[in-house]
Amino acid sequence: MQIAFKTDIGLVRSSNQDALIISSDQRLFGVADGMGGHRGGNIASALAASTILSFTQGSEPEEDRLKKSIQAANEAIYTRQLGVSELSGMGTTVTVLWDAGENMLLGHVGDSRAYLFRDGMLRQLSVDHSVVRELVLQGVITEAEAKIHPYRHMITRAVGTDLDVEVDLLSVPREKDDTWLVCSDGLTEYLADDEICEGLLRESLERAVDWMVKTALERGGKDNISVVAARGAV
Repeated sequence: MQIAFKTDIGLVRSSNQDALIISSDQRLFGVADGMGGHRGGNIASALAASTILSFTQGSEPEEDRLKKSIQAANEAIYTRQLGVSELSGMGTTVTVLWDAGENMLLGHVGDSRAYLFRDGMLRQLSVDHSVVRELVLQGVITEAEAKIHPYRHMITRAVGTDLDVEVDLLSVPREKDDTWLVCSDGLTEYLADDEICEGLLRESLERAVDWMVKTALERGGKDNISVVAARGAV
């Protein structure tokens, strides 16, 4: 499986609180987008990445193992902040894809997104755990209104903020020419789905990832931007 990735601090933030979660050996890849202040966000996302990679190392891809790896990250972050006032409330999103051969496994908490690009069509696999997503599902606001809503970055679920965490799991059948994408909201704030499709149609994954990050920067880059794309035969 071919994997291309890039993370950028953006044009406004003083630090990059995103962490990439990548293991070529395990065919596992994803993004953690930290929150909780300058120091806390960095620690939470890095701790999530290292815990998940350690927990899955040497294991066969399976939903239960993926779920437990994210739960282990949750416990590690929650425990780390106890008694450390400057880390209180820190947490992170986690969105991870794990290649299980005939299927791709998704583990997800927060609003970093996972997409499948197949036959020229982009499908969002993850469901945003956010205030605006709940408002859309309730019919209170439209999809168009959600894109500009002042609370669009307020998430309702995160890794590390509570003792327990609910993890969304999904298993998606793979096809030969599938392209998989995981990104932080620093990308989706600036690129619509059709523009992500445009990027993924470029001649290589590396060029696709570079173009998407560059475009987000050109349009403001107010947040950290992280993108991981993967493609490979079943």
